Amino acid sequence: MKALALLVISGLSGMVAAAELPAAAGSQGQPAVEQYNYSMHLDIARVVRLDEIPNVCGVVPVQMTYQDHQGELHTIEYSVMGNGCSNG
Repeated sequence: MKALALLVISGLSGMVAAAELPAAAGSQGQPAVEQYNYSMHLDIARVVRLDEIPNVCGVVPVQMTYQDHQGELHTIEYSVMGNGCSNG
């Protein structure tokens, strides 16, 4: 009877741990990408990653990952003009 109770308890604790894994992996992995708009207040303490601007002539999306003052990571996507345009 004690062995059965131990099996049930270990099985339940295993299910609880498995249920928590995706949440923990998502919070420590790459943050969800937010679309930037001019009304957003950005709390940028440190820039972690910034995409290079492509060598194309046109508007292209780029992403920036930053850490806020609470230590949380955020990724925003915004539009920039590519570096491939020339005036001559």
